Amino acid sequence: MLVWLQRNGFPDISKHTVDRLMRVAGMNGLVRGRRTTTTIRAKDKIRAKDLLNRNFYTDAPNKVWVTDFTYVPIRGRFAYVSFVIDLFSRRILSWASSTSHDTEFVEQALQLALWQRRIEQKAHVGPAFGTIHHSDAGSEYTSQRYTQTLAMEGLVPSIGTIGDAFDNAAAETVMGLFKNEAVAKDSPFRTGSLATKADVDDVVVEWVHWYNNDRLHSTLGYRAPVEFEELYYDEMSGSLPDEAASKLAA
Repeated sequence: MLVWLQRNGFPDISKHTVDRLMRVAGMNGLVRGRRTTTTIRAKDKIRAKDLLNRNFYTDAPNKVWVTDFTYVPIRGRFAYVSFVIDLFSRRILSWASSTSHDTEFVEQALQLALWQRRIEQKAHVGPAFGTIHHSDAGSEYTSQRYTQTLAMEGLVPSIGTIGDAFDNAAAETVMGLFKNEAVAKDSPFRTGSLATKADVDDVVVEWVHWYNNDRLHSTLGYRAPVEFEELYYDEMSGSLPDEAASKLAA
């Protein structure tokens, strides 16, 4: 909140002033809930190695994508939401939702991420050949079908240790933000109860757009994911190199 206000017309506002105004308005900072396990771990399978080893930094887009899914309670059952995220910018490239967490569900999110990168029509994006695809060890991601899809698309599989959420911490962080910012009962992205998958979809659309374009990330120098990628491409293409470089270094 402090950085957002400083960038949007209140450059001299202090942290203490923001804290006081938030208390007066009845606003609280984000409090993370406990993580609930939704993934069925695959056992007795030969899995890909963990190529990240908890190194959640990369120096360019499309070098590493991370993915995961979470659940949202709806009337009588759950809706599941999957995200594919570019590790460089933390940008959500795609999402998919379903009332069952199977391979088809997570594969849909993957295909949409590939489509998104390709329609951007930039030479520096193109097909994500050689991109590392990192996930947890859930059966959805270790299935023969999903593994074959990764191979056909030129994606290199990387899978974390069974039962260790820290091995996929970058994706887990986005899942936590989604649960706390988008679907919590007091979320500004909700207009009522989440009774159906369509209700959840409406929330996801609004939240993902805000997350990618407006949410400031400390790991990105308090920039939004789309802005961070644009600065990178400005520097790489030679347009406004000095300005872009100074912004990235700030």
